[in-house]
Amino acid sequence: MNFLTNEEILILFIRTFGSLPVLFFPFIGSIFAIIVDLSDLFIMNFIQLGGVSDYQKLDKFADIFYMTLFFIVSLRWNSYEKLISIYLFLFRIIGLLLFFLFNERFILVLFPNVFEFWFILISGYKYFFNYIISRKTVIKLLLISIILKLPHEIFIHYIKTLDNYTTTEFLQIFFK
Repeated sequence: MNFLTNEEILILFIRTFGSLPVLFFPFIGSIFAIIVDLSDLFIMNFIQLGGVSDYQKLDKFADIFYMTLFFIVSLRWNSYEKLISIYLFLFRIIGLLLFFLFNERFILVLFPNVFEFWFILISGYKYFFNYIISRKTVIKLLLISIILKLPHEIFIHYIKTLDNYTTTEFLQIFFK
């Protein structure tokens, strides 16, 4: 039986509470939740509380909480946005279940988290423009979400570029 380390508990605690603002401030809260999502990379590099046994599984497990909160908020939206949210959320959840079952990261590329980008774009649109979104705009935002997320998933889970660096090493390379 595997128990969580103190470091894993801290990461889950921070990720969980960092997602809650989305319930009250969908756009700003979603941006905050994504920033907090990245915090685990820094926690693992700077705090030594027992380590993380399987980062990808821990990260994807923690993702379920913020995604569920995004999903709950999206159920308040109009029909097109809500229906697409339901589909994208379930699509990613199926991908996560298959990932946990087979432990193959390529599954995450086949089931990209388009829902995350979709939620941010729709909530941002609602935040800045505050009116009903046309079907045409909904389709455009969905396509933008897909176009942005696919390379991200390929970079992270297929090419596994970041697996070879600590967060600080990557930032040093990126900002040189």
